[in-house]
Amino acid sequence: MDKLFLITKRELKSYFNTWMGYVVMFSAILIDGLLFNSYAIGDKAKLSGEVLSNFFYLSSGIAMVAGIFLAMRLLAEEKQMGTLVLLFTSPITERQLIYGKFLSSLAFFSIMLILTLHLPALIFIEGKVSFGHLAAGYLGLFLIGSAVLAITLFASVVSPNQMIAGILGASITVILLVLWMLASVVDEPFRSIFNYLSIHNLHFNSFSRGIIHSKDIIFYLSLIVFFLECSVRTIEVRRYQG
Repeated sequence: MDKLFLITKRELKSYFNTWMGYVVMFSAILIDGLLFNSYAIGDKAKLSGEVLSNFFYLSSGIAMVAGIFLAMRLLAEEKQMGTLVLLFTSPITERQLIYGKFLSSLAFFSIMLILTLHLPALIFIEGKVSFGHLAAGYLGLFLIGSAVLAITLFASVVSPNQMIAGILGASITVILLVLWMLASVVDEPFRSIFNYLSIHNLHFNSFSRGIIHSKDIIFYLSLIVFFLECSVRTIEVRRYQG
C-alpha cells in the first residue's frame, strides 16, 4: 500500500506541476459553465429538477473528454521521456503501477468535479433541488469519468505516444457510446448486449434523473476493473519481454 500511495502522490503532483492539468481542469469548468447557462437553464422556464438533469447530461460529455485528456499521458509520457525502463526495474508490481496512476488521475478528476458544484448550487437562488438528485448525478459523473480514465489509461499503455493514446482512448469511448445506436438496428440477443455495453445511454441517464440503480454501478465498476486489469496484463508481458 505504501508503494501504491507513493505512485499516486507522485503522479498527482505531476498534474499540478505542468500546465496540462490546469488547462484540462479549467477548460472543463469553463465549458460546463457555458453549457449550464446556455442549455441547462436556457431562455425558457423549467423545473429545477429538469435544469439539474440537463446539467448532468451535458456535464457527462465534458467529463468523458476531460478523462481522455487526463489519462492519455499516464504511461505514454513515460515512454516518450524514456523513464518507463526505470519503472520496470523498480521494486513495484505492475498492479501498483497501474492502479497508482489510475488513482492519481481519479483524484485530480474528483477535484475538477468538486469545483463545478457552484453551478447546480445556482439553482437554489430561484428554485429547489433534491440533495439526493444532486448526489446521484455527481455519482454518475464520477463513475462515467472513472470508466473513461481506465479506458484511456489502457490506451496509454499500448500506445507509443500521448497523441496516439488520446486518439485510441477516444475511439474506444466513442464505440462504447454509439453501441445503443447499433442496438436499434439489430435483433436479439445482440440488441440487449449492445444496449448493456453502451457506456452512456442506458446506464448514465438514470443518474442524471436522480435515480441510482445497483446494476448501473456494477456496470461501471466492472468496466473500470476490466480495463485496469488489461493494462496490468499488458505491462506484465512487456516487463517480461524486457
